Amino acid sequence: MSDATAEMTIDSVRECIRENVMDPELGINVVDLGLLYDVEIKDANHVYLEMTLTTMGCPLYDLIEQEAQRVLMAHYGDDVTVDVEFVFDPPWNPEMMSEDAKMELGFF
Repeated sequence: MSDATAEMTIDSVRECIRENVMDPELGINVVDLGLLYDVEIKDANHVYLEMTLTTMGCPLYDLIEQEAQRVLMAHYGDDVTVDVEFVFDPPWNPEMMSEDAKMELGFF
């Protein structure tokens, strides 16, 4: 459901992604997995996401990118531009996960 009146902030973008964008293989949101490195609000209708993947050759990067774009446009309006850049520096490791994600995956 679109809420075009919602103010786009770094925290609200992170929370929208946390609630709606899951890793297709693990079924855990990409924020708690530690895959969302940075959020930048470029202007009122433009957001930049810097993300990573659990492995460099992950074939599902496009699904994660498309889902992030879809949920942010649904929340903030169709005129929002969402740029996603996948980076591998620093490389992802399990220590980047939230405590909840670690528990869900059996790291404790």
